[in-house]
Amino acid sequence: MPIATVNPATGETLQTYDALDDKEIEHRLATAEAAFRTHRTTSYEERARLMHRAADLLESDAPDIGRTMTIEMGKPVKQARAEAAKCAKAMRWYADHAAELLADEEGAKADAEDSGASRVLVRYRPLGPVLAVMPWNFPLWQVIRFAAPALMAGNVGLLKHASNVPQTALYLEDLFRRAGFAEGCFQTLLVGSDAIEDILRDPRIKAATLTGSEPAGRAVASVAGDEVKKTVLELGGSDPYVVMPSADLDKAAKTAVTARVQNNGQSCIAAKRFIVHTDVFDAFAERFTEAMKALTVGDPLDEGSDVGPIATEQGRDDLTELVDDAVESGATVLCGGERPEGAGWYYPPTVLADITPEMRIHHEEAFGPVATLYRAADLDEAVAIANDTPFGLSSNVWTRDEAETDRFVRDLEAGGVFFNGMTASHPAFPFGGVKRSGYGRELSGHGIREFCNITTVWHGA
Repeated sequence: MPIATVNPATGETLQTYDALDDKEIEHRLATAEAAFRTHRTTSYEERARLMHRAADLLESDAPDIGRTMTIEMGKPVKQARAEAAKCAKAMRWYADHAAELLADEEGAKADAEDSGASRVLVRYRPLGPVLAVMPWNFPLWQVIRFAAPALMAGNVGLLKHASNVPQTALYLEDLFRRAGFAEGCFQTLLVGSDAIEDILRDPRIKAATLTGSEPAGRAVASVAGDEVKKTVLELGGSDPYVVMPSADLDKAAKTAVTARVQNNGQSCIAAKRFIVHTDVFDAFAERFTEAMKALTVGDPLDEGSDVGPIATEQGRDDLTELVDDAVESGATVLCGGERPEGAGWYYPPTVLADITPEMRIHHEEAFGPVATLYRAADLDEAVAIANDTPFGLSSNVWTRDEAETDRFVRDLEAGGVFFNGMTASHPAFPFGGVKRSGYGRELSGHGIREFCNITTVWHGA
């Protein structure tokens, strides 16, 4: 894929960029290594001051960078501005909490004495330059949720962003520079995917984080494993949205629409498979389908648009194939399902019912505003359907029954279980998945410690 801004609302190529050559990549790696030697010795207070400054700048820039994101990947502009605000919030959270999260941990005196020591503590030390391979769907948030904790921990970052969001990628480098971070603390590498392996194998790179497709995750994890380097992977999901008889159906259906079509349906944690108890299936399906039909699809720069285009032409083709395969195999189309003519890579909000395991969409992630409806006879079948996926990122359950709540927490195979609401990420709580959704955690104390050398410090008696 060329490194270029291509407006998905029109298909027009607006700007192209040349990839960095080997000489420039070497310069960036050397700069990162030099920056780490200094940045790692700065105080938490100094890092926090710089991070707060970056958050202030981002907040001021929100209208402009929001428009840039919308033009590059098609999200509704009001959602783009909200993404910028969320990033500023996370930056401030880590600025305010990093010192506490990474404070020395004193071992119990009895355990220290039992080991023959007068004192034992655990210290969290930074690893070094970390390579971040990031996707286009949340082009600010995916990066900031890595960059804020990494920089606050004393690491430095090198960003290989998706090739279709180069302007956003360059903005991020400039943001941290303007905030006062030293040269090399955060750099954007405009390179193709073919350059990732050599960069990751470079001994100056100490770890890597990737959010993206399963094949991309496998490739990075394979190289990192060969080099014995730490990785954190978030590889998408096909999250279940379970509705039980005790649910508030009006609220569940309304929230379901947002949970499915946020970011034009291109979110790893978007609810994708709607598993509804048979006693309330028809009532929920009617409410949900009518609300999906009522959404406004249009120019994402228009404040009145609820759903914009799919980010890439290939992405729309892939989504079309999934829907067409399901329909040809017997799925019922309750709304949508037909790709529109005209400019841009639009796809209508779509609801499919009568899904069977033979359909590709049953096992593959639908990255767009397409929902699948399943009828479950009871709680056991709801759990079985929810877990019948190779992914395990998050999950949503609507119930007022405490016994059911306990069962879902115990049995759902996912990195999160959200009751009576939709999945969302927050800087204070860990985010990540199981199974083919990846491993490791971002955000919270768990996230900031992922790229730390957890050091045992032992003092003899």
